Amino acid sequence: MSDCHFCHVVANDRAQVVAENEHAYVVRDNFPVTPGHTLLLPKRHVADYFGLNEQETLAIHALLCEQKRILEDGDATIEGFNVGVNCGEMAGQSFFHCHVHLIPRRRGDVRS
Repeated sequence: MSDCHFCHVVANDRAQVVAENEHAYVVRDNFPVTPGHTLLLPKRHVADYFGLNEQETLAIHALLCEQKRILEDGDATIEGFNVGVNCGEMAGQSFFHCHVHLIPRRRGDVRS
C-alpha cells in the first residue's frame, strides 16, 4: 500500500532494515520503549497478526528468535523481553501493517 509507513520502508528506505528472510523483515523502533526495541513485520501488507499466513508467522518467529539472541549477545544488561502485538485501534495499534514488538528489558528500566 502506497500510504503505509512500513511498506514505504521496505520499498524505499532499505537502510532501516536490519535483517530479513523470505517473508519478513526487521527494523529498530523509531520510538523505542527501551534501547534495542525491535519490530518484526511481514513483507506483504497485512493489517494485523490475525491476517498472517503460516509462512509469515514462521518467518517472523525465526527472526524474533534470531534478534533476541543478537540483542542478548550485544548487551549483557538485558534480563528479559516483552513480545507484543496490538491488533486494532482499540488495542493501541497505530500503524495498520502487522508488526510484532520485541522489547529488551533491563533491571530498573520501568518504575515499580
